[in-house]
Amino acid sequence: MVGMQIQAVDVPARVPVPAARPFLQTLGANLKETFFPDDPFRAVAREDGRCRRAAAALRYLFPCLEWLPSYSLGALRSDLIAGVTVASLAVPQGISYAKLADLPPIMGLYSSFVPALVYAVMGSSRDLAVGTMAVGSLLFAAMLGKEAPPAESPELYMRLAFTATFFAGVFQAGLGFLRLGFVVDFLSHAAVVGFMGGAATVVCMQQLKGLLGLQHFTASTDAVAVMRAVFLQTHMWRWQSVVLGCCFLVFLLITRFFSKRRPKFFWVSAAAPLASIGNLAKGINPASAKSLILSPPHMMVALKTGIITGLIGLAEGIAVGRSFAMAKNYHVDGNKEMIAFGLMNIIGSCTSCYVTAGPFSRSAVNVHAGCRTAMSNAVMAVAVAVTLLFLTLLFLTPLFHYTPLVVLSAIIVSAMLGIIDFPAAARLWKVDKVDFCVCLGAYLGVVLGDIEIGLSIAIRWDIGSPHPAIRGAAEDDGAREHAQLHHLPKDGPVHHGAGRAWGARAARRLAYLLRQCQLPAREDLALDR
Repeated sequence: MVGMQIQAVDVPARVPVPAARPFLQTLGANLKETFFPDDPFRAVAREDGRCRRAAAALRYLFPCLEWLPSYSLGALRSDLIAGVTVASLAVPQGISYAKLADLPPIMGLYSSFVPALVYAVMGSSRDLAVGTMAVGSLLFAAMLGKEAPPAESPELYMRLAFTATFFAGVFQAGLGFLRLGFVVDFLSHAAVVGFMGGAATVVCMQQLKGLLGLQHFTASTDAVAVMRAVFLQTHMWRWQSVVLGCCFLVFLLITRFFSKRRPKFFWVSAAAPLASIGNLAKGINPASAKSLILSPPHMMVALKTGIITGLIGLAEGIAVGRSFAMAKNYHVDGNKEMIAFGLMNIIGSCTSCYVTAGPFSRSAVNVHAGCRTAMSNAVMAVAVAVTLLFLTLLFLTPLFHYTPLVVLSAIIVSAMLGIIDFPAAARLWKVDKVDFCVCLGAYLGVVLGDIEIGLSIAIRWDIGSPHPAIRGAAEDDGAREHAQLHHLPKDGPVHHGAGRAWGARAARRLAYLLRQCQLPAREDLALDR
């Protein structure tokens, strides 16, 4: 009829239901999306032509090819200064850490040569300076010493050290090749602060043997056993060692304070320990591939030690590298770093090195010295090699006598005092009490128990404690807490989440995965999307 109005009726649009897929195919696709969200060769596939794709693949595998074509004389000058400065710290620090690991002092220098060359080619961080670390040295002494006491079986102990380094490298490289960089996030910032502080405290307590001039000391690392050994031998204390050790320690601390107040004199703190250099063996790294123990009964303790030290080395090195990268506004690929760390430990285990990582002390000196690229590691390696080949042969050995144990102890204590991060613990108390409890539990576990107990407490408590997102808060709240803890802009990007933050995201995605696969999800994983 004319004049009648036709009213439109809203008909709901029908979306076609996708065809059902097999359960295993759906599960595999969701697991790939959850754990491997990025395609490492995406940039390679975008290039046109075989030559360009090959060049892009080489740049991905060898990060040094990204900056070498545009490398300038100005960058070389900066890296030369930084490399030589870090080498001046690496020589006495390497000797001290090797002593801490109950290994020959020369192995501390070997470990600053070959691994540094490998990282210069494979590493993606411009600021990281690789070398031995105090916590890894302490772990070697505590865990491998039970299987083969260095005083009784020095050759077996050294072979176990090489084998543990090899397994640490295999573990690290395996995580990188499988794109499992998220595993490092299980160790949150709170756990790392507590564990590193506890390990530094234990290392300082162990140095009382050298500072007090004691001949016999306990092999235990807990505070009760160390204090008992110290005060039961008061009649054996030597005042000469106490005076010399305290004076040298004060000298090191004053140079560090002066360097912080006057950044232009950063080299003073780095070069101060050189006053203690003594006799060194001559020659570069000998081969040690035949010394690896790849069969029972000693292989398992080396495997366990390698995995633990490898995980700690990754947590420290990647955290340090990302911290400096955020300050300079560039990206560090965690998976590439794992591969680089793994290869330098695998190759290092075959060239008389023990486990290496990216310690904060060397990296901080490297940054303050004005490094531009990873070439500073190659310069450091060359400087150490020159020391091993020529300087000890020509004039260093006649000038210096054998380094006393008290001086090495002072060097170690000076380095460890910088690892105990009281301001970070105070910020944890203000930001998140649960994180502070994780930090305190890890610290007390290391100091009152041993290294393994502290690490176990840190990981179990860190994973088991609920994140604010799981307790019902928004995920953005957790990001803001993390940003506040690390002094990041609240609205800016957060590049490195804590372990519990990763657990919240993984639990949410896992619950979604189970719903897609039509499986009953656990109640504690049924989170609001």
